[in-house]
Amino acid sequence: MNEASIQDSSLTQDVLKEVVASPNALIRWWDSIDWANIIGILISKGLSLFLLLLVFFILKRAARYLLRRTFNKQILTKHVAQNRYTTIYKIVENGLNYVFFFFLLYGILSILGVPIATLLAGAGIAGLAIGLGAQEFISDIVNGFFIILESQFDVGDHVRIGEIDGTIVSIGLRTTQVKSFDGTQHFLPNHTITIISNLSRNDMRALVDIQLFPDTDFDKVSATIQTVNDRLVPQHPEIVKGPNVIGILDKGNGMIAYRVIFYTLNGEQYLIQNLFLKSYMNALMAEGIQIPTHPFTFPAK
Repeated sequence: MNEASIQDSSLTQDVLKEVVASPNALIRWWDSIDWANIIGILISKGLSLFLLLLVFFILKRAARYLLRRTFNKQILTKHVAQNRYTTIYKIVENGLNYVFFFFLLYGILSILGVPIATLLAGAGIAGLAIGLGAQEFISDIVNGFFIILESQFDVGDHVRIGEIDGTIVSIGLRTTQVKSFDGTQHFLPNHTITIISNLSRNDMRALVDIQLFPDTDFDKVSATIQTVNDRLVPQHPEIVKGPNVIGILDKGNGMIAYRVIFYTLNGEQYLIQNLFLKSYMNALMAEGIQIPTHPFTFPAK
């Protein structure tokens, strides 16, 4: 046997030894694992997490029940407006959820053995750096607090904020949600809310203008308008003031109008305006009084 053959044989034996030794090492490592201890830890922590989640959901449901019951009692005894009740309830409910989820996260990390003190120390340093760029966030919180404190608007109010016109859906310490009448949902950071036009706080005006010809018998118009008012106004308790009959107005360019003003509960002004305008016009035409059409034309003589 030559020298090359001897070397090849030696190399083959070394490879075989390594191949045999590798599974043995893997088996020894596998056998060295304390599976009983690991399974015990997994079961212990799993049960602890299960009990924590169970307690969390029980306390959360109990807190929501007590909160709802307390608010329902307050709205009955102190006659709180429904919109105001909904606004405050949502804010308190959100704050309660934040508290519960904070303690839930704290409990989970504690069970898993995460060093919370180290995380809090790191969070403090990171928070200082982040806080330098969080001025808008703080401004959102401050502005949201004053919106709620001063009751500038409540959930369900019809508001106009800048170019956005719609209904308040939700009020939070950071953002306010407004739903436009076309269904668009707007999320407004509170620091961007400066001028607010709340269209839901006071009685609203319903203005009825009836276009007439200059040679119309206005005494007959007044009598007809009064008849319609006597018949319809008692049927609509949403009218809180009026009708105030202003009478004849010169609109310019030969245009004459007969004006009547109502004040109604918020949100009812358009219904009253349309109803009375239609009723006035039908009654006037039934009395033979001509109503001009557009473009404005004088009746033929």
